[in-house]
Amino acid sequence: MAHFIPYLVVCFIYAAVAADFWRTAKLSNHAESLKLHSAMIALGLMLHGWLLYRDIFTSGDVNLGFYYALSAIFWLTALIYWLTSLKHPLYSLQAFVLPPAALFVLFPAFAIKNHYIPQTETASNLFVAHIAIAILAYSLFTFAALHALLMAVAERSLHNKPTLIKLPSFPPLMVMESLLFRVITLGFILLTLTLLSGMLFSEDIFGKPLQFNHKTIFSIASWVIYGWLLYGRYRYGWRGIKAIRWTLIGFVLLLLAYLGSKFILQVLLNR
Repeated sequence: MAHFIPYLVVCFIYAAVAADFWRTAKLSNHAESLKLHSAMIALGLMLHGWLLYRDIFTSGDVNLGFYYALSAIFWLTALIYWLTSLKHPLYSLQAFVLPPAALFVLFPAFAIKNHYIPQTETASNLFVAHIAIAILAYSLFTFAALHALLMAVAERSLHNKPTLIKLPSFPPLMVMESLLFRVITLGFILLTLTLLSGMLFSEDIFGKPLQFNHKTIFSIASWVIYGWLLYGRYRYGWRGIKAIRWTLIGFVLLLLAYLGSKFILQVLLNR
């Protein structure tokens, strides 16, 4: 039972902050609550980060099981949100980022299948760099997708259209849009490095030549989508709903490329 307590504590912190955001956001003066939220999220991130380090690295090998990778991606997503919210008023993103982070932090506690990478492979600096860059890229695009969903809600509210989710406040759309493309640009650079390192050094990293399987195809398709979106932004000034749609399409392809293959191999096929 004691094994589950740290995971439950982090889950409670994330969920409590999200719930309290809904409770206080409509109040005229909730600045103190936002400061408390930021401090609680920082505490949750530290505990979550410690759990990930313990679960992934302390066995001597790197544990890249599906549940651990998913938890790491949402830890980084929440961290990116927290760091960004220090400069931009993105408090409404708490309704999108923290609930899934609260859910996925629990997954490693119930993991019955690990996927260890032998120490002989992890000794390669290239392998470690490839994995770190890839997970950071996926986290940035996860943040971008959640941010795009928030923008979609804000767009509909701005035009007085009905929405399934009603949030009490939004940052200015121009600020949200500018941040979205900055995040996508950085994610695109990291995804490019991930694909290049995987293609050029596949045998060194994974011990086998590059294979054009569904993971590679979906990853390249996602890279093309995000590259096209950035070109459209630069060349044609794409914004609004068009930018949101392309962002979400690229994210779905990336999800199918990485988490989809992980889920099928390690959860459904138990490999």
